[in-house]
Amino acid sequence: MRVSVVMPVFNEAKTVEQAVERVMASPIDKELVIIDDGSSDGTPAKLAELKQRWPQIVLIIQEENGGKGAALRAGFAAATGDIIVVQDADLEYDPQDYPRLIAPIEKGQADVVYGSRFIGGDSHRVLYFWHSMANRVLTLFSNACTNLNLTDMTTCYKVFKRETLAQIKIEEDRFGIEPEMTAKVARLKCRVYEVGISYHGRTYAEGKKIGWRDGFVMLYCIAKYNWRV
Repeated sequence: MRVSVVMPVFNEAKTVEQAVERVMASPIDKELVIIDDGSSDGTPAKLAELKQRWPQIVLIIQEENGGKGAALRAGFAAATGDIIVVQDADLEYDPQDYPRLIAPIEKGQADVVYGSRFIGGDSHRVLYFWHSMANRVLTLFSNACTNLNLTDMTTCYKVFKRETLAQIKIEEDRFGIEPEMTAKVARLKCRVYEVGISYHGRTYAEGKKIGWRDGFVMLYCIAKYNWRV
């Protein structure tokens, strides 16, 4: 089965080259769809260079920053693989985990796979206690609404069968996409698996973007997409 790796990018000039190299070195049959979401730090020039090195990269340039959800909408529409993997460009998540992430789908066991930072993997950088607690609270509230027993709802690594993703209409433009997709996966009664992954988190000084305001937006989106008729 061919995999489409969909990578939204915003102001990641320092890391995007290494991130792309890691994806291209991953041991799977793949295409890489990159969406530049209105970067202003030289990222588009870096991406143009990478496109010359790997012509098979599908490169989408969005002139204005629309947010992660908006970027993923564009990337999902361009993806042609049998399996779709979401990949950030900040080096926190390791593409060497792809084989274990796609295995439940390849075996016919799952429609959707989440890569969990909290149930194993090879290594984890020790960082913010309260950030970790916020992730767990959001996951708990989401689980209470969806009746899923996920350990990491906010993970970047969400993997979909193509036909499953085609049934999900993404409405959120920013980080609210995480609880939105989870709510819609639950509503479709998909077979959901979790796989332990490694995680190399970065600090805010190193460029981490998600903040406490995004947490409140996610809480709102959990209620919005689970409670509406």
